[in-house]
Amino acid sequence: METIKKASKSAHETVDKIANASNQAAETINEKSAELKIAEQQLVETCRGYVRDNPIASLGIAAAAGFFLSRLLSKR
Repeated sequence: METIKKASKSAHETVDKIANASNQAAETINEKSAELKIAEQQLVETCRGYVRDNPIASLGIAAAAGFFLSRLLSKR
């Protein structure tokens, strides 16, 4: 009977450790997700500012990117 109690206690401790580790992982993922959202917003604002300040260059970049993408995709 003592062996069963020890095994049960060990199993519960293992489950608790796994639950704790998964909770910590989930918290870390949530924090990183928030950081990525902030970085994305900053990048979008930076791009908008560049397009607003340099509309002709932005059009040229977009046209060149479109041209190269069409060339890459048409060869397939």
